[in-house]
Amino acid sequence: MSQLDRVSTRPLLDKLGVRPGARVALVDLDDAAFRRLLATRTTDLTDGWPKGSTDLIFLAADSVEALGALTDLRARLVPNGAIWVVSRKGRAATLRDTEVIAAAIDQGLVDNKVVSFSETHTALRLVIPVRLRATPR
Repeated sequence: MSQLDRVSTRPLLDKLGVRPGARVALVDLDDAAFRRLLATRTTDLTDGWPKGSTDLIFLAADSVEALGALTDLRARLVPNGAIWVVSRKGRAATLRDTEVIAAAIDQGLVDNKVVSFSETHTALRLVIPVRLRATPR
């Protein structure tokens, strides 16, 4: 078995980079099991549009139109935070990863990781490139 054939046994929250106490927002993501899982690691959870300075934003998107939210979400993200675009995978997919990547580039974001979110959904991580992050004064 090659390195690529191995199935990861890391917990989902670790794969997604959810640290204890992280400020997390769920935008259009109605997943009770994931919400319960998040509650084991953080209590700073927002349903809907996040407050400013949010560490991780999970955006459910199944159309290119839904990706229009990236503009406003990027502005609410901490410089080293991430927006996870969660969409259906496999034959049920209505959004291609190339469409997510193109929308990210349009908003000054880059993709740098993909995770199997669940049996039915995948998640693509979008971040602000290091060269564009505000430096502390």
